[in-house]
Amino acid sequence: MTTFNELGVSTQILKALNSMGFEESTPIQAQTIPLALEGNDVIGQAQTGTGKTAAFGIPTIDKIDAKLRKIQALAIAPTRELAIQVAEELNRLAKFKGIRALAIYGGQHMDRQIRALKDGPQIVVATPGRLLDHMRRRTINISNVQIAILDEADEMLNMGFIDDIREILKGMPEDRQTLLFSATMPKEIRDIATHLMKEPKEVKVKAKEMTVENIDQFFIEIPEKHKFETLNNHLDINSPDLAIVFSRTKKRVDEITEGLQARGYRAEGIHGDLTQGKRMSVLNKFKNGRVDVLVATDVAARGLDISGVTHVYNFDIPQDPESYVHRIGRTGRAGRTGEAISFITPREMAQLHLIEKVTKSKMKRLMPPTNKDAQRGKQQVTIDKLQKTINQQELKDYHEAANELLQENDSITVIAAALKMLTKERRDTPVQISSVAPISVKKAQGSGRSNNKRYYGGRNQGGRNQGGNRNQGGRNRKGKFQNSRNRNNSK
Repeated sequence: MTTFNELGVSTQILKALNSMGFEESTPIQAQTIPLALEGNDVIGQAQTGTGKTAAFGIPTIDKIDAKLRKIQALAIAPTRELAIQVAEELNRLAKFKGIRALAIYGGQHMDRQIRALKDGPQIVVATPGRLLDHMRRRTINISNVQIAILDEADEMLNMGFIDDIREILKGMPEDRQTLLFSATMPKEIRDIATHLMKEPKEVKVKAKEMTVENIDQFFIEIPEKHKFETLNNHLDINSPDLAIVFSRTKKRVDEITEGLQARGYRAEGIHGDLTQGKRMSVLNKFKNGRVDVLVATDVAARGLDISGVTHVYNFDIPQDPESYVHRIGRTGRAGRTGEAISFITPREMAQLHLIEKVTKSKMKRLMPPTNKDAQRGKQQVTIDKLQKTINQQELKDYHEAANELLQENDSITVIAAALKMLTKERRDTPVQISSVAPISVKKAQGSGRSNNKRYYGGRNQGGRNQGGNRNQGGRNRKGKFQNSRNRNNSK
C-alpha cells in the first residue's frame, strides 16, 4: 500500500488527511492521483466504497487557485444524497487550502442556490437535471472550469441522464481535464470517453475475492465517546494473550496507548512517526510477552509478522474492505482461531455492511459490556489461575496455614479474600481521546431512489422511469399519464 505522502500530495491536503484519519491510500487513489496531478484525463473503474471521492478530490483541490472565487471544478453525481456527501468530503479535504465546494441539486429553492453560487465556490457538485437548469438560465458560469468529474457514471446512465451528461460536457471549455469514474463500463459510457475525453488513462481496480477464515468477527455499535471504556471492558473480559488495537490516526494511537497505560494495562503504540529503533523495541516487547496490547495505525502494522495474536480490535473502522481484511488477518493464523471486534458508530453502519458484502462474511452483533461484566471477567481470570494451581496438586506445604485460616473464618470469606488479593483491579484514571470523522459510504444505490427520484436529485417527470423510458407527458409503469408541471423541482 502507498501513503499519501508518497503520492506528491500538497502539505495542506496531507494535514487534512491526517485530521480525517487517513495515512494510507486505497488502490484507486494510489493509481489515479499521480495521473490526475500530471493533467491526464482519467477513467477510473472501481466499486463503491473504494475511496473514489478522494481519488478525484485530492488532485482537483491541489490544482485549484484558492484566490480565484470562480467555479474551477465541476463534479456531476447521480443523486442528491451523493452530491451532498461528495461536497462534504471535498470541503474536509480542502479545509486548509481555503477552497470551498457547494452541492447543487433538485428539491432545493433555485433562489437559495443562486445566492450560494454568487458567494464564489471554487467547486460545484451537482446533479445533472439541476445543473442543466442553471446552465440554461445562465445562473452558473462554467467558463473557468478546468476539471470536470463524472462520479458513478453508470448510475447516471441507468437513471436516464446520459444525454444530459453529453450536453453538460459539450458546454464546458474544451481544454478542460475530465475525470470519469464508473463501477462498470457500458457502451454509452465508453462513447463519452472516446468522444468527449482526451486520450484518457485507464485505471481499473478489480473487486478482490477477500475471505477471512478461522476468525470470529463481531461488531459493537457504539458512540465515539464510549469507545475507550468499551475497549477497557473488553480487554478485562477477554484477557487476551496478545491483542492489536487499530486506530486511524497517529494522535489517537498515542492517546489510546497512554490511556491504557494509565489504567494499568501493558500497552505500547506504534505508528509512522516512530524511529526504526523505537519500532523494533516495541515489537520485541510484544513478541516476548512484555506487552499485552499493541496499538497501531495501518501504515505501522504493514508487514508485521507476529504470532500468537488472539484478538484484533478495530477501534476505528478502516476506510476500505481490503484494509479490514489486512488488519484482522493478524489473528487466526497457523490454524488457530482468533477474534476480531470492530467498534462501529451509528453513522458507519453502511460501511460495515459494505465490508460484509465484499468479504462475504457476517459480523455478529455484540452488546457493549458493562463495568460489572468487566469486573466479573477479571475475577474469572483469577478463578482460572486458582483452578490451574489446584489441578497441579502441589499444595501440601500450604495445608496447615489453610486450616488455621478456616478455624477463624468461613471458607467463602477466605476464597473471596484470595480472589480480591489476586485480581488485578483497573485504575479509574480519566482518559480523553480526540475524535475523528466517521467513515460513511455514499449510498448511490438507495432503494427509494428509483421510486421518487426528485428527493435524490434525479428527474422524476423529466427523467426515465424504472423501465428506462422517457415519461415526461407519457405513460408511467401503470399506464397512467403524468404531466410535467413539477419538473423544475424534481431535478
